[in-house]
Amino acid sequence: MVSSQADQGYRRVLIALVAIGMTTFVQLYYPQALIPAISRAFEVDASQAALTVSGATIGLAVAALGWSWIADRIGRARAMTVAIVAAAAIGLVLPFVTSFPVLVLLRVGQGIALGGTPALALAYLDERVSPGRALAAGATYISGTVVGGVVGRLIAAPVADVSDWRVAALLTGGVSAVGAAVAVAALPRDRSVPATARSRPAGVWLGMVANLTDPRQLALYAQGFLLMGAQVAVFNYLGYRLELEPFDLPPSLTAVIFLAGLSGAVSARLAATFAARFGRRRVLLASSLAMAAGAALTIPDRLASVLVGLLLFATAYFAAHSIASGWVGPMATTGVAQATSLYTLFYYAGSSLFGWLGGLAFAAGWTGTAAMVIAIVLISFATARTLLPRCRSATSLP
Repeated sequence: MVSSQADQGYRRVLIALVAIGMTTFVQLYYPQALIPAISRAFEVDASQAALTVSGATIGLAVAALGWSWIADRIGRARAMTVAIVAAAAIGLVLPFVTSFPVLVLLRVGQGIALGGTPALALAYLDERVSPGRALAAGATYISGTVVGGVVGRLIAAPVADVSDWRVAALLTGGVSAVGAAVAVAALPRDRSVPATARSRPAGVWLGMVANLTDPRQLALYAQGFLLMGAQVAVFNYLGYRLELEPFDLPPSLTAVIFLAGLSGAVSARLAATFAARFGRRRVLLASSLAMAAGAALTIPDRLASVLVGLLLFATAYFAAHSIASGWVGPMATTGVAQATSLYTLFYYAGSSLFGWLGGLAFAAGWTGTAAMVIAIVLISFATARTLLPRCRSATSLP
């Protein structure tokens, strides 16, 4: 009976976190599919239109640590509930905005609200799930974020092609609201948080300092910063490239590139299996090299090469992200909530920075963007190889 209740509780956690991951990433990244349409509607260039993505990720990055402190005060489940509902509400307002600066500001606000989900989800898993299930549960959450990101883009692009970006934004906002409702209904409530367990500002600061002075954690933060930046740069501008010569594809077909992201739903879980056998470090390093190879394959002006390269890149990216993000909590010797929030901060800071820089590199053509992506992936590989510890299995940490 106890085992049955535990299994039911575990299923509720997984359902809730998959719903949170899906609705968060639907909202966060659906504008990637609308960058050309937003560019035309507001008469701005590609790098400016991409601010609808970068603005949200900037907001998320700066809010991550604040949500960590709030969660320590009111509980992680309650904090995630507030965050996901607020983000969904803003998402329903966005389609009615007529000013581009206001649109970007609202996206920043939505990102601030969304900061309460990825910053807390993995720490919540560490609290609610046994160590034996934690790696698989974390991979399941990552799979939910993958599906959410792909679904948002696949809804937005075809709808914008036959209508406009506002209808697409309204539809994705409605999908996000449904996902938020499922998450709120399924999420198990926090156990009571005693006053002594609530982090004081000094405790939060000490947790941050401890993790920011640990070279191993810095190496993991570098993975999030660089690899996420590479991924966002590719998906922000590859659709733009495919709408230009020599491909000349319509937006409804360029949306197909986002299907490559679905490979991450599989690779995130496979990465956990391989990490248990070969160790996290080896899987992370192999995934980084595969990302660089995939980015290189997108350079030739041959559609088959672009699609194969994108599939390899996306598959490897989600494997690497699953390993790096899932390693942060177990690696932390103190301040686990701060450790995971710092990873979130660096992760989305990389998204914001390289998502914008990729547009500047795109001024030299896709080769410029791809070269930037390959360079930052190789830097992340060198960092991981130098600073991360060797381990024989996913659970044998030094």
